[in-house]
Amino acid sequence: MKVLIVDDEPLARARLKRLLEAITGFSCVGEAQNSQQALQLCKQLQPDVLLLDIAMPGGDGLQLAAELAREPLPPAIIFVTAHPQHALDAYQVCPADYILKPVSAERLSAALARLGNRTRAHLERTPAKEELISYQLGSATRQINLSKVLYFSADSKYVRMVFAEGEALLEQTLSQLQQRYPQQLVRIHRSTLINRDYFSALRAAPDGKHYIELTGLDNRLEVSRRALSQVKQALKLSLS
Repeated sequence: MKVLIVDDEPLARARLKRLLEAITGFSCVGEAQNSQQALQLCKQLQPDVLLLDIAMPGGDGLQLAAELAREPLPPAIIFVTAHPQHALDAYQVCPADYILKPVSAERLSAALARLGNRTRAHLERTPAKEELISYQLGSATRQINLSKVLYFSADSKYVRMVFAEGEALLEQTLSQLQQRYPQQLVRIHRSTLINRDYFSALRAAPDGKHYIELTGLDNRLEVSRRALSQVKQALKLSLS
């Protein structure tokens, strides 16, 4: 798997690279000293995993992880930091692991081993399988196939899941859902994820806003200006 090391300290990058050389199945394909450089290298190198520092000048690792999570198929994130107080905030962006410096060979190896099938490398090679999402209906726990869900939207402290037969509230965040189902879900707005299989059309309104139409859904869903280019790229669209 391809690993990108992101840390503003040269010695920290050198140590991670040295430790990585001893772990079978992983190779360092690049190094970045800040978030902006890391974003550029992610586009060029398409790494499967980021070993990512948090406290960096010019944009911290949490912001970078959140931005990468909006990609259709984001890399797995392993935070590597000297600051334990960032752990709670870090887990809001669903990292694969959180390692404190100084990093030992055993701890890094264990973190990489726990990646399982969560990385881009696995997802690109593995055929899509039917996924089930659990939700509460009264006192009963029910399940629905992801293939039947039209979209997810943020609703106060919960996420609203909309499907042909109705809707339900989930406790998972949009970021958690997107990271779990990166091949199926596309973020069109900070508060909305759509199931790409139901995509029907992308429309431009006279006021300059853009909306997505889904098969089986009467109302249109707004696409944020910030997400528009990524949505078009993810769905391989030209405006209609």
